Amino acid sequence: MLQTCALSILMFTGASQFALVGVIGAGGSVWTGAATAVLLGARNSLYGLRLASLLEVTGLRRVAAAQFVIDETTAMAIARDQPEKSRFAFWATGVTLFILWNLGTLIGALLTHAIPNPKVFGLDAAPPAAFLALLAPRLRAREPFAIALAAAAAAIVLLPFVPAGVPLLAIALLVALFGVMRRP
Repeated sequence: MLQTCALSILMFTGASQFALVGVIGAGGSVWTGAATAVLLGARNSLYGLRLASLLEVTGLRRVAAAQFVIDETTAMAIARDQPEKSRFAFWATGVTLFILWNLGTLIGALLTHAIPNPKVFGLDAAPPAAFLALLAPRLRAREPFAIALAAAAAAIVLLPFVPAGVPLLAIALLVALFGVMRRP
């Protein structure tokens, strides 16, 4: 339970947490899981670049702000017209989500003692369903849909030949390479 809560506090980005746990749970190595989590979390550094001038934080507040740079806080901050409102939206969203996410993690960790096998209730389907829920809104245009389809096909082809987690790493690298090669 302590490990679960520590992971949630230190790695405050759901996709990376799900990826790390999913890779390790499927029999992959800790290093493969960590690399996958880092790749998924890397997008937050781009959000940080966008938010740096908007938030104007220094010192220890900058460390706290870095922990809160996630999809939701970025969306809330950049949706505001005034810098003061952007900063308020960022911090309010970050603090609220951090508290609720970690409270949910603690409750979930405690419930594992009451429900030792989540497969009995179908809870093992939650992480893939969460990924699909995050991905679905981005698949409205043809190109993202085609990229997602090609990535899924490549992952399925790789799956029997490489350790767990490696297909996701390979696909992430291929998609990054595609993005770099497409630039004018």
